[in-house]
Amino acid sequence: MRFIFKTDYAQDIRLVRHGGQAFWYGALLLALLAAPWLVPEYYLAQLTFVLIYAIVGLGLMLLAGFTGQFSIGHAAFLGVGAYTQAVLTNLGVPFPLALVLAGLLSALAGVVVGVPALRVKGIYLGIATLSFGFIVEEVFARWESVTGGNAGIHIKAPDLFGWKLDSSESFYFLCLLLAVVSTLGILNLLRSPTGRAFVAIRDSEISAQSMGIHLARYKTLSFALSALLAGMGGALYAHKLQFISPDQFSILQSIDLLLMVVIGGLGSVHGAFLGALFLIAMPQLISLTKDHLPDVIGQAPGLQGVVYGAVLIGFVLFEPLGLYGRWLKIRTYLQTFPFYRKGMFKRQKSFQKSDRLR
Repeated sequence: MRFIFKTDYAQDIRLVRHGGQAFWYGALLLALLAAPWLVPEYYLAQLTFVLIYAIVGLGLMLLAGFTGQFSIGHAAFLGVGAYTQAVLTNLGVPFPLALVLAGLLSALAGVVVGVPALRVKGIYLGIATLSFGFIVEEVFARWESVTGGNAGIHIKAPDLFGWKLDSSESFYFLCLLLAVVSTLGILNLLRSPTGRAFVAIRDSEISAQSMGIHLARYKTLSFALSALLAGMGGALYAHKLQFISPDQFSILQSIDLLLMVVIGGLGSVHGAFLGALFLIAMPQLISLTKDHLPDVIGQAPGLQGVVYGAVLIGFVLFEPLGLYGRWLKIRTYLQTFPFYRKGMFKRQKSFQKSDRLR
């Protein structure tokens, strides 16, 4: 098992802890860069969707996993970014400027939700964000002069100052670049005083407030940053599909996003990517196996929903730390074998006694 002896603060906060991590992350990046020449076009398209959902998942992970704020209407921010990108791109605005404006408008929507939601928490915060999602979806459907209503709206291919990204390979590299930049941004944010304030709020709002952390400011900032990443992901989502409509940003999409971060592993950056991979791969696995099932089961219209629900219940009951938590246990078992203790990862209560008495 690897033991790291830290001798200064710079070593404590650096992104890569040891040479092994640098090697494996470098190998993963090289594999992703070579993917267009290694995998068929269909799987490259699925990998592009994984990167897009990972960007959105990073935002939701920052809000739910690191700040402890519950959101069931995150698809609304995804939709705001997608429609903003579609409208601006069709008006001839360059792609980088349209992407920035899509993210900023989504961040503004996050502030609009975050400020009123400061007075509520838990399930009531979830209901508030759910209501916002319904309102935004209705605006998309009714504002026909801008969004096209239920008929939807087409979007042009991204244009980087005259360079058309109209091929699957070029758009994949664009999504990969933005995913890497977003990941580095989140990692640097989490090791900053702002990120530590987010984690303190998640663990105990009373303790955070007693240490001088302004709860309203940091909660609103968390909503804004989460919505910013969701808006950027929505902009890429719109370009990938080349057509968007209000029903693509419904409550079902919000549940899928929440399912993604819970199954990936709340409170970990890796969990956003593992959850996005699960969200894209699961429908493919269901399609491959339904032909081998009896017609009564395989042709049932609600099969995918049943499988998703069963998987979520299984993770909540048997693996609350998600896919990344399971990988940590496997890695620790291999590193400490044969001295692994079964109770090493026993769940412990992370709240204070004062929280339990409220």
